[in-house]
Amino acid sequence: YVCLRTAKKDSKKTKQEEKKKKQVTRRRPLMSKPVDDVYLTWYYERPSYEVEEAVGMLKKFQELDFTHPKQYVYINVFLDMALQKKKKVDPFASTVLLPYRFTDETNKVLVFTENEEEAEIARENGAAVVGGVELIKWILEDEIQVDFYVAVPAIMPKLIPLRNKLRRKYPSSKRNSLGHDIPKMLQLFREGLEYMVEDERVIKTRIARV
Repeated sequence: YVCLRTAKKDSKKTKQEEKKKKQVTRRRPLMSKPVDDVYLTWYYERPSYEVEEAVGMLKKFQELDFTHPKQYVYINVFLDMALQKKKKVDPFASTVLLPYRFTDETNKVLVFTENEEEAEIARENGAAVVGGVELIKWILEDEIQVDFYVAVPAIMPKLIPLRNKLRRKYPSSKRNSLGHDIPKMLQLFREGLEYMVEDERVIKTRIARV
């Protein structure tokens, strides 16, 4: 037992030493700008551009390499997740309505309500599925699958069995998926853009077409 343990320790040390040897020292970027179009990127600071200039460059590249003009434009947002009192903000997901829609695709939204008048409003505003507690069984058995779930407050006590199944898609006023304004909720989740925080502080999402 002692011999085995020592052997393990020795092999662990050897692996750590090998790892240290493999690590390449990072070159510090130079402050000056490159004088040519072709250069080693790690020698220089990464250039940054104003939004208008960056979009102009994307359009220029599209003309040069003949890519499709309707390709998506993506954005990476780096968030400061540190707080004064807490250690950090927990990663989150949300949905937002952009001022200009860039796709004809719409999400499938299920509306929970037992009021026939509200159900009719939901159908008229494009709900994929409308119903009450009878839908719970089908959702638990994966017979019904949609992109988002919204609900009116009156039915919430009956939806508790779905909490673990739906997780972050469980209707909530915090996520604007619980309320009385069914048309407004449907517009947000049918046409909205869902984004989430990755790697603790980065949002990567598409925002437009070239």
